Amino acid sequence: MSAIKNVAVLGGSGNLGPAILNELVAAGFSVTALTRVENSAAHSFPEGVRVVPVDYSSVDSLKSALAGQDAVVSVLAGAATGSSAQRNAIDAALAVGVKRFIPSEFGINTRNVRGTPIGKILAGKIATVDYLEELAAKNPEFSWTGLTTGLFFDWGLDRFGLGIVNLKEKTSTVVDSGNEKFQASTLAHVGQAVAHILRHPAETANKYIGTASFNLSQNELIALVEELTGQKYPVTTRIPSEELRKKGEEKLEKGDFSAFLELLTVHNNADGAGNALAEEQSANALIGLPYKDLRKEVENWLKRAGAL
Repeated sequence: MSAIKNVAVLGGSGNLGPAILNELVAAGFSVTALTRVENSAAHSFPEGVRVVPVDYSSVDSLKSALAGQDAVVSVLAGAATGSSAQRNAIDAALAVGVKRFIPSEFGINTRNVRGTPIGKILAGKIATVDYLEELAAKNPEFSWTGLTTGLFFDWGLDRFGLGIVNLKEKTSTVVDSGNEKFQASTLAHVGQAVAHILRHPAETANKYIGTASFNLSQNELIALVEELTGQKYPVTTRIPSEELRKKGEEKLEKGDFSAFLELLTVHNNADGAGNALAEEQSANALIGLPYKDLRKEVENWLKRAGAL
């Protein structure tokens, strides 16, 4: 497979998009950000990124914007991945000869949740990867890579302490025993993973791969915070995972997709969930991306938050 040079990013203005754009530029790719026509003046993008307004409802508009691109990285938001926007982008990419499509996956491994309550919420993502598999089987010049990265570690810490550590109150909240490990990646790590995938097109073609900055447990995070700050963050709330599961499923039965929060917490933290990224399943070595230093990342967060 020939080298990938020109990369288009869809949805590059959200929480994850800027990190992906920055890492692609740093890796030397020629990067184009596609933005909705109505939002074209509302966002700023990293220096060196070409910005092209596009109508996601029009395959022809997308074909024009994607002409000459070697790869497309979709960071479209959850609602968009279940609509026609991402499907239109895939069809346009195939039509103009794009070699690689990375769909808006990230987060949890959607290949493992088909038929589950959380899988119902992620049905659009599941269907998208199914569609990419079908297209790649029929079109040898077209390929895809799915990427699971786990929780967005630094993003979640900065906004709500991952729902585990409350820096203001100096307390902690734990689901079940707190010992279950879960998969997590910094935003920069996710961007680096995308860049590394595109640097290794042959090795990553038509695969669903997993990466992580690290696996950790709720108790490990609390212990690090206590060690680094020299203060206690006692567990004042302990939530049974079955209680969260029931709440999430009840919401889902009513069509309330905010159930995702409860179901995701159970997916990651329930005792016996088994959704950490096992060493033998990790693509870190395949794409040449090292694990990060958990202690250092927690220290960085505490400094940003003024707790150190």
